[in-house]
Amino acid sequence: MQNTINIKNKRARFEYELLDKFTAGIVLAGTEIKAIREGRASISESFCEFNDREELFVINMQIDEYSHASHFNHKPKAERKLLLQKRELKKLSKEVNTSGLTIVPLRVFVNERGFAKMQIALAKGKKLYDKRESIKDRDNKRDLDRIKKNFNN
Repeated sequence: MQNTINIKNKRARFEYELLDKFTAGIVLAGTEIKAIREGRASISESFCEFNDREELFVINMQIDEYSHASHFNHKPKAERKLLLQKRELKKLSKEVNTSGLTIVPLRVFVNERGFAKMQIALAKGKKLYDKRESIKDRDNKRDLDRIKKNFNN
């Protein structure tokens, strides 16, 4: 019995140009992982940030309270630590500090061993004209697919 949890940040690809992707573990409490397995989480407005001890945290990630928990429930918008290898953390920290890039969460999933993981990306913000270009490309692709479908029928 494999239930697939795949919570995506759909705005990330539109708002940012993604440069490099990483998979990180998340430090969670007991009720948080249960809520994620129910699919009750959102990363649409979240971002990643380093603290003063060079640890990476995801900020503004919404995990709704677990329905069957008692008074030991978690806070929905707490900061959650991300687990990466030391060399990956150093690389990300260097890029963020020197180049002015940002770290954006792309998706949250549960791997085959049952651990919650987060795919993050080193990203550069898009300008308005880049976003218009993305919208134009998406519309053109949709029109082409529609024409191909009608042509094949």
